[in-house]
Amino acid sequence: MSLLPRTAEEFSSAEYWERFFKKRGEKSFEWYGDYNKLCGVLHKYIKIKDKVLVVGCGNSELSEQLYDVGYKHLTNIDISETVVSHMNQRNTDRRPGLTFQQVDATQMPYEDACFQAALDKGTLDAMAAEEEGALARNMLTEVGRVLSVGGRYVCITLAQESVIRLAVEHFAQLGWAVRLHCLQEETRADEEEGSFALPIFVLVCTKFRQALPTPILEMCHGEDGTPTRLTLVADLLMAVRERQAYSALRKRLRTGMDVSTDLSLTLCHAKTGLPRYTLTVQDSPPGTKVRRSNQFAIFIVPQGSETAWLYSSSEGRRQLAASANFRRLVIVAMHRNQEYTDMQAVQSELSPMVMELAPPGMADNQQVPFLSVGGDLGWREVVSRGKSKHSGEYCVENVRGEDGELYRRLVFLSNAALVQSESRLVSSISASSQKKKSKKKTKQTSAAPSSSSLSVHSGFLCCAHHEVMVAGLAMLDLGVGNDKDGPVSVLLVGLGGGGLPQFLRDFVPGVSVEVVELDPAVLEVAKEWFCFRPDDRLTVTLGDGLERICALEKEGSRLFDAIMFDVDNKDSTVGMSSPPAAFVESSILDKVGSLLTPKGVFILNLVCRDSALRKDVLERVSRLFPTILSRKIDGEVNEVLLCHRRENVSLTSLKQASHRLQGALHSDVTRRPQIDIAELLKDLRVE
Repeated sequence: MSLLPRTAEEFSSAEYWERFFKKRGEKSFEWYGDYNKLCGVLHKYIKIKDKVLVVGCGNSELSEQLYDVGYKHLTNIDISETVVSHMNQRNTDRRPGLTFQQVDATQMPYEDACFQAALDKGTLDAMAAEEEGALARNMLTEVGRVLSVGGRYVCITLAQESVIRLAVEHFAQLGWAVRLHCLQEETRADEEEGSFALPIFVLVCTKFRQALPTPILEMCHGEDGTPTRLTLVADLLMAVRERQAYSALRKRLRTGMDVSTDLSLTLCHAKTGLPRYTLTVQDSPPGTKVRRSNQFAIFIVPQGSETAWLYSSSEGRRQLAASANFRRLVIVAMHRNQEYTDMQAVQSELSPMVMELAPPGMADNQQVPFLSVGGDLGWREVVSRGKSKHSGEYCVENVRGEDGELYRRLVFLSNAALVQSESRLVSSISASSQKKKSKKKTKQTSAAPSSSSLSVHSGFLCCAHHEVMVAGLAMLDLGVGNDKDGPVSVLLVGLGGGGLPQFLRDFVPGVSVEVVELDPAVLEVAKEWFCFRPDDRLTVTLGDGLERICALEKEGSRLFDAIMFDVDNKDSTVGMSSPPAAFVESSILDKVGSLLTPKGVFILNLVCRDSALRKDVLERVSRLFPTILSRKIDGEVNEVLLCHRRENVSLTSLKQASHRLQGALHSDVTRRPQIDIAELLKDLRVE
C-alpha cells in the first residue's frame, strides 16, 4: 500500500500519520534527510560554537555528522534507555566528546537559558500525536525555557497540519519570530522505494528578549529562498498545504494518472503570495499513438481566453490535448492583477516548475515545446473592482479575444472561470483620425488601447445564447413591426451587463422590456461600464425574480409576449448552474404560463450537466408547454429552450417567421444589428 497521500486533504488525517509512523518505525526519522541534505539550512541558523540541545536524537546519524564537521558542543537526549546506551557505545571511541543522555524532553534537568540552539529532527512530529498534543506543548515549553535570548529552535518536520499548527501558534503567542523553509524533495522518476517523496520543512523559531507585539511569520522555498512575510498563522499553514499538495501531485504524475481526472495546481508569486499561474495536466488516453518527440508540451492560454470552453472545461481540455497530440499537455492560465512581460519571460519563469510534471520515463534531454495561440500572451486590463453583497467580489476587465477584437467582461471572482456578462468594444475615435495613424501602429494588435477611447458596441451580442434568445422571438410569429400585431412585451429575469435587454429595445420595433435584477451592484456596473441606459421602454425592477413573478401573477393586470430566464445559480454544488432550481419548479412555471399572452413564448437559458436533472426539468416544462425546441450553444454547456403552448410548431413556418423578424429589425449605418435569425434557428431540436 502506498503511504503517500492520494489527496492533499489526507495531510490533516490523524489516521494517515499513525499508519505512516507505524510503518516507518525507527527508520522514519532518518528519512527526514541526512547531513548532506540539511547542512545548508542548519549552518545558516546554528553556529559551530553554539551549545546545541538535540531533542529526541534516536539513532539518527545527524549528530555524528555534525560532530564530524566541527560541532563539538552537542547534548543529545532521548527518552529511550536502549537508544541512549546504543548511541554512547557507538561513539565512545570515534567521538569521545559526543554524549547521549536519557532525558524526558517534557521535564528537562537543565538550567534556564543554557543553550543557544535546540535541534529537533522528527521528535515534534512523533510527540504531537500523543495525548492530543499535550506532550508536544510541554516539550516546546521546556525548549523555550532552556534557550537563551537570540536562541533558535530548529525543527525538521513533515509539517502535518496538526503538528505545524501547534508549534507555530505556540511560538507566535510567545512573541517569537517564526520562519519555515520548504526543502525541495527528490525529483527523480526512478527514485528508490524507500526514498522520501514529501517535502521536508525546517521550522526556525527565534527567541527575543521582549515578545514581539506583532508575530513575524515567514515562508521560504528552499534553504536560501527569499522569505515571504505572512500576516496570519492560517496563511502560513495554507502555504504549507500548497507545497504538500504540489508534492503529492508530482508523485502522482511520476507514476501515471487517470486521463479522466483533472489535476491542477496554482503557483503563487514568491514575494506577494498572490496566485500567478494555474496549471492543469491533461494526458492522452492509453493507447493513443504519439510521435516519440511528442511526449510533453506546455500550452499557454492567452490572457482573457481562460474562460473559453476549450480551456475551462474538462471536455475542452481533452479536445485541446487530442488536437495537440502530445502524451502529456500542461495547460497554463495566467491570473488577473499580475504582470507578464512576454512569452520568453513566462517560459523562463515556468520552466523549473513545469519540468517536474513531465510524464514518467521521459528522457532528461527531451526538448519540451511551449505552445500558444499565435505566439501571443494576449492582453487584459482590469478597469474596475467591487464587491456585491449577493455575489461577492467582482471585476470588470477589457480583454483582447483570439479573434483580435476587444471585449469588456463582468466576472464574479467566486467563479472566475465564468464570464457573467460580455460586450464588444469599439474605438470611439473617428474613422478619419484612425487613418492618420501610422501603419506600424495599426499593426501592433497586442498593444494596450486606452480605456477612455473605447465604447460598447450596442449592436453586437457577445453571448451566443443571447442571440438565440432574441431569435426565439420569431416563435411569436407576429410579423414584428406589423401594426395589427401591436407592441411586443418582454419580461427578462437577469440583467448582467444589460446587453440583451438593450439590444431588444434598440432593434426590435415596438418592444417594451422589464428586467428583474436581484443585485443592485450589477445594475450600477451595467450603467457605468456597459453603457446601459434604461428608459420608458426599458425598465429595471430591483428585487427577487421569483417574488416579482408571483407579484405580477397576483396582480393579474399585465401579460407578456415573451418571458426570458437568464439567471445563474450561485450554488456550484448542484448540477444545474442556470437557472436556480426554484425557477423551474412546477408552481413557478404555472405562474409563467399565466403571465403569457396566448401566442407567448417562454425562453430559458439552461446550463445543466446532470442528464437526469435536465430530463426532470424538461418533463416539468413540457406539462405546460407542449412544444419545446432546444438550441445547443456550440462550444458551451448552455442550451436555449424555446417553449410554446401551441403543439406541432412547424419548423418551416418558423423559418419564414425568422425572415420576417430579421427584416423588421431596426438598423442604420452606425448601429447595424449583427445577428442572423435564420442561421440561429436552423439547428433547433424538438424535445
